[in-house]
Amino acid sequence: MATTVRRAVLTLPAAPLGPENPLPALRPLDETHVVDVAEEGRRDLPRDMARQLGYEPLRTLLPVRVLDGYGRERTPTGLDAIIIENDRLRVTVLPGLGGRIQSLFHKTTGRELLYRNPVLQPADFALNGAWFSGGIEWNIGATGHTTLTCAPLHAAVVPAPDGGEMVRLWEWERLRDLPYQVDLWLPADSDFLYVGVRIRNPHEQAVPTYWWSNIAVPEDETTRIVAPADEAWHFGYERSLRRVPVPEFGGVDRSYPLRSEHAADYFYELPEDARRWIASLDATGQGLVQTSTDQLRGRKLFLWGSGTGGRRWQEWLTEPGTPGYAEIQAGLARTQLEHIKLEAGAEFSWLEAYGPLAGDPAAVHGADWTAARTEAEARLEAALPRAQVDAAYEAWRPYADHEPTETLATGSGWGALEVLRAGHKLPGTPFDESALDEEQAPWAELYRSGTFPVPRRVIPPGPTLVAAHWRDMLETAPAEPLTEYHLGVAQWHAGDTAQAVRSWERGLGPSFRGRAPRPPGAPSRWPLLRCLAVADQCEGNPGRAADRYAAAFDDLCEERREAAVWTAVTAALGREAIEALLAVKRPAEARSVFERLRQPVRERGRFRFVEAQLLLAEGDIDRVRAIFEEGFEVADLREGAEVLGDMWSRISEEPLPQAYEFRMRPGS
Repeated sequence: MATTVRRAVLTLPAAPLGPENPLPALRPLDETHVVDVAEEGRRDLPRDMARQLGYEPLRTLLPVRVLDGYGRERTPTGLDAIIIENDRLRVTVLPGLGGRIQSLFHKTTGRELLYRNPVLQPADFALNGAWFSGGIEWNIGATGHTTLTCAPLHAAVVPAPDGGEMVRLWEWERLRDLPYQVDLWLPADSDFLYVGVRIRNPHEQAVPTYWWSNIAVPEDETTRIVAPADEAWHFGYERSLRRVPVPEFGGVDRSYPLRSEHAADYFYELPEDARRWIASLDATGQGLVQTSTDQLRGRKLFLWGSGTGGRRWQEWLTEPGTPGYAEIQAGLARTQLEHIKLEAGAEFSWLEAYGPLAGDPAAVHGADWTAARTEAEARLEAALPRAQVDAAYEAWRPYADHEPTETLATGSGWGALEVLRAGHKLPGTPFDESALDEEQAPWAELYRSGTFPVPRRVIPPGPTLVAAHWRDMLETAPAEPLTEYHLGVAQWHAGDTAQAVRSWERGLGPSFRGRAPRPPGAPSRWPLLRCLAVADQCEGNPGRAADRYAAAFDDLCEERREAAVWTAVTAALGREAIEALLAVKRPAEARSVFERLRQPVRERGRFRFVEAQLLLAEGDIDRVRAIFEEGFEVADLREGAEVLGDMWSRISEEPLPQAYEFRMRPGS
């Protein structure tokens, strides 16, 4: 059977993503994957790791917006899919959801090689919020799950090195302003899917780069993760990084994910000359193996563990009764906590391979770790020699520049805007001007005319572009309130917080005083006031921040409409305002904000928790407990968050009910 590529529709129970949060993300979300390493502690780390741990961490998520508008009600939903198939493998790709490989089905043995989530349930794990579990995810940008995990990618058919067809996925990654591509190549006679990846830096300065391929694999008590390493860097949710032996430390064989109690990352220390691979094998010695050319250096195991919190998170991400999963991963650096410099005009490229592996179960599950590793690697070499992977990479490289022949899906217009502005030449990944839409339109107008246009209707401000070239254009554009708003956001992102505050204050105008009503027809004040409130919080002035939040919410309520974007911004600003007012012990004003949220918003699980916070501040502990007893689900509960347990401990001495048990740290 020749390899075929076709479109399909995959129907899954899915919770809608909902609208983006219209408020600019002036601060990064609380990312759990951060290491607290003092200068003296860095001396104990390899020199390149220590340097890359501190290299260009994110200041903000800008220009990306947060996705937090989803819930937990799932209905059957058709998802666009691309099927790549030969007589041995069937690969299902979701171009509208970050290019996720949802399934890798080995037809010869009738085995699904990946953990295939039976539902699509967003949860707050990505850098910008919404993420879902299962399959193979392509993580680019910065430490954490990519902001593109729930975003559409461009997809097309391109010529493959063996004369057939392969599928190209590509996009413009906006945190680092880097174009990238993922080529999925399945030779006609292959048990292995080849994945060619290229990240290009078209700029005149070096850019920090990050990549981890994240593979969810089925997990039970017999699942063992095997990699060519005797040591690993352990990262738990205590934000520490330490070298530990593999597979056993603390009296537990950590290569079996369910033998650990708590969630953790294990970044394997692969010898320099070792072949790059990692495998997940079941009781029969069968499972999935991932290998690559040497550019993709790191390998990792993430496990949820057998504890209550980890089990609860697994259930949260799918549905009760679904088997669990672990993650095996491959990345550019030793750990996910590092960023690597990509020089101006340079690129990183490599080839990965995914397929079945079958080893002697007595060997791969034996007490002799060296024998287990040797058996797995020997079986891999027999199935897919290292030299063959290197040769496949060399065969693929000339095809990375081939232009698409048939469009399969369309991504965003942000890459087209950057190509329009800078004239980048990016063979193989066309960012056509036809992809520009209403989000890019005002920025294209700024580029062409030097003026940022005023919208024709009353609507919350669109996304802000923050790269230096756009900031320069905003600085020379006519100083209208909306332009000053965007300019301040760009300056804030650049670290020039004092100038950002001045821009936002100019946007308000010299006549603005406190919470005075806005004259009819005057520009919106609430976007500027909200930005100033965040600045006050960061400067340690919570009282003035609360004043400005209250004024911003008043102003928003004067102009909000019925459209979904207004509901989204009212919910987002209301939540921030309530938290700011409660922080300075002004519950009556916080209650006023809460009562002006629309009833469907107040009924969401997140706002049931906000109401509990409000009631606690008002001293009504009985009503807080009643909310817990009635039951609620905070759909966008952040990975590693302990807020539910913290509140429960303030109202009860009883154990935290299991429905709210999401704690992932020892002793939390």
